[in-house]
Amino acid sequence: MLQILEIVLPVFLVIGSGYLAAYFKLFSAAQASALMRFATQLAIPCLLFMAIVRLDLGKEFKFEILAPFYIGAVCSFGLVWLGAGLIFKHNPGVRVAIGFAGLFSNLVLIGLAIIELAYGAAALKVAFAIVAMHAPFCYILGITAMEFSRADGLGLAETLRRVFKQVFSNTLMLGIMLGFIVNLTHLPVPGPLETALDLFARAALPVALFGLGAMLMSYRLRSGLGEVGMITVGMLIVHPLVAYVIGHFVFDLPPELLNPIVVLAAMPPGMNVYIFAEMYNRAQGIAASSVLVSTVLSVVTISIWLAILG
Repeated sequence: MLQILEIVLPVFLVIGSGYLAAYFKLFSAAQASALMRFATQLAIPCLLFMAIVRLDLGKEFKFEILAPFYIGAVCSFGLVWLGAGLIFKHNPGVRVAIGFAGLFSNLVLIGLAIIELAYGAAALKVAFAIVAMHAPFCYILGITAMEFSRADGLGLAETLRRVFKQVFSNTLMLGIMLGFIVNLTHLPVPGPLETALDLFARAALPVALFGLGAMLMSYRLRSGLGEVGMITVGMLIVHPLVAYVIGHFVFDLPPELLNPIVVLAAMPPGMNVYIFAEMYNRAQGIAASSVLVSTVLSVVTISIWLAILG
């Protein structure tokens, strides 16, 4: 257990220090926002770009690696979406917004740091293969479900436009796409540029974790705590459980592949769930509360999953 705490606690101590800095007004909301913009729009895209450039795509992008994580994600989405309708009686659009909170995991800001501390840099290859598909998969599923659920749906053409805009208008996806282009075309990255990109990449995770903690200060517990509890169960228990069952019993994956997949599946919701809720003006309070509550509780649940996986 002490080993597990040595893996999990450093990540959440950095997040907590950001939260306390914002709480005691050492960091303003504007400063926290600027820090997150640096992390998400510059440092993390550099990290993802260099990671994809260095990946062996034929080795890492395999169905048996991606399927456990994404089948688990769909199961969590479906469970939360059904619960939002059957238990909490929300209308179809709100159900999808709540379901999206049970779908989009915080893989980059928390997941990558946990994976590296737990299993070393080699396990990041599995993580980056999953991360590369994450935003396109989640936004395509979420936006398509929302547009088909809303009474005022925008139609196929506008739906596709929104999917394209959300998936390809952010710098994280730009970093991933450029990484694929360089990897597939075998373009060389000049030495000084590679060194500069690596310097940005090294700053990405600690800055992002600190900024995440500072940003969490702006989230508040609001109404819909029943829905938040359901989202938390879906993200922290159902998703990794399904990933484990499929990875272990269906694909018989070795621990060096199975463990990082399951731990990534155990991540809490990312801030994109609030962005999605804001985009459609549905369930914003529930989305914000789910990010805060699940992130705090994931300290315990990630530790449990690490113990189970050994």
